[in-house]
Amino acid sequence: MNERDSVIRGFAEAAGWGGAEIAPIPGDASFRRYFRVIEADRRAILMDAPPPEEDPRPFIDVARYLTAHGLRAPEIIAADAEAGLVLLEDFGDVRMRETVDASDAETERTIYAKAIETLAHLHQRPAASVPLYDRAVYQREAGLLTEWYCAARGLDVDVAGYVRAWDQVLDAMDASAPQVTVLRDYHAENIMLLDDGKQGLLDFQDALVGDPAYDLVSLLQDARRDVAPALEAEMIAHYRALANPAYDFDTAYHVLGAQRNAKIVGIFVRLWKRDGKPRYPLMIPRVWEAMERDLKHSSLAPVAAWFDANIPAELRDPRATLGGEFAL
Repeated sequence: MNERDSVIRGFAEAAGWGGAEIAPIPGDASFRRYFRVIEADRRAILMDAPPPEEDPRPFIDVARYLTAHGLRAPEIIAADAEAGLVLLEDFGDVRMRETVDASDAETERTIYAKAIETLAHLHQRPAASVPLYDRAVYQREAGLLTEWYCAARGLDVDVAGYVRAWDQVLDAMDASAPQVTVLRDYHAENIMLLDDGKQGLLDFQDALVGDPAYDLVSLLQDARRDVAPALEAEMIAHYRALANPAYDFDTAYHVLGAQRNAKIVGIFVRLWKRDGKPRYPLMIPRVWEAMERDLKHSSLAPVAAWFDANIPAELRDPRATLGGEFAL
């Protein structure tokens, strides 16, 4: 048993789970690790968020905010934030991703509709006390595409022009948009289907306050599974009927779609190149295809023109992102 394992075992004992089995669960794209803690007829999830790379306090704070506003985040059973350890309610193993993949179209539609209703509910509540999703964050995230993807492709691109194009596009967004809690990673692999019929939320520690359209993009232009354009359109209409957004929601949806997808392409290459996780580039074609759809919106003309001038057409074909250097 190494030193970290000893710390984890000591935390579990202090929380009243001293005799429990602690079994690892496959991790995500961060430094965090997860364990299922099993003792007799009770179970919990242990999050190991080791400092200095990770800090569990944002997760704890947002979980409590969500619970206070009628949403299903895991209950915090015990926490030692300084040690980076949290014991959480176990939401089980029924995840939205696998369920909709194995379902018929009507069941898929029903589950997505409930996820949209969760967002509409969240957006009607006061925003959490978290930082703003401001221009600097948007630009830093969009810049991951030039920093990682373009570098991996050996492309010498106009980075300053890319920043200017995004400034123009972000300027065109409706300043009257309400400011809501944006979970930022709201998609089918982070939504659990619970026994009580509700949907449990995960992976919200990076929440910011920003535009309501962002989490819809995250859900409906999912990097990890195909969402049919017809279902995407139906769920956007469902959100509109529930939330009645009184601003230029259509522009926000496509601008934030392109921004998020540019970010994800960069992140997936970074996960491969820097962190040695080769499965992520295999998802780039889906992300690229969604980004191309967003770039067709008139509000994105400056960014679309930059792509036309800087990334060759043969590399913008989503099928091409698996060729050449990306053949793994």
